[in-house]
Amino acid sequence: MTSTERRAGRASERALADLREAILDGDLPAGAHLGEVEIAERLGLSRTPVREALTRLAAEGLVELEAHRGARVTRFSREDLDGIFDVRLALEPQATARAAAHVTAADLAALDALARRMQELGAPGPDQDLDALVGLNRDFHARLLALAHAPALAAALANVVHTPVVTRTFRTYDPDSLARSLAHHTEIVAALRAGDGDWAGAVMRCHLGNARAVMVEQR
Repeated sequence: MTSTERRAGRASERALADLREAILDGDLPAGAHLGEVEIAERLGLSRTPVREALTRLAAEGLVELEAHRGARVTRFSREDLDGIFDVRLALEPQATARAAAHVTAADLAALDALARRMQELGAPGPDQDLDALVGLNRDFHARLLALAHAPALAAALANVVHTPVVTRTFRTYDPDSLARSLAHHTEIVAALRAGDGDWAGAVMRCHLGNARAVMVEQR
């Protein structure tokens, strides 16, 4: 690989990472137009790596490519939401239950720290930071999935766990639903600490049901 090819590859990866993060964090909302020229100028890149990044994001389901109209951040219908949560409810409680057999003291400490920090940032008041919760929540669920030691489950969940729908859930929660969601994280850690996979999986099912009720209600 030549130095020019390496630079092009790095530029494409940077565009991909920056755009994915902006979509997942809600900086680029559902339906937002993604103009190659504007994005290239914003990132300080040429249009080629931006075009490659948009193509890859379309394959991930985060972006829709429309003929003669360019790219837009994917919108999700009620039917889309139902499908996403059907998959998550079928698989993620299983993955969480499996994690109980593999979790270590270090894993528990990391998960507990994430859960506690989310409780702090989600508490009502002037210091509440819903945007910060998005990344912490993503890390929490990713750690649980990794602890399942089940590549097939991880692959099946990849395109539904990392969608704008899921990461924006915190912005649509009412106070009671948010409190339930944050409490679920804490209880999942308690279940894993007890080595009780059934308990952990049951809490994850409640956790997803809570999110589904809020997100589908918005449609």
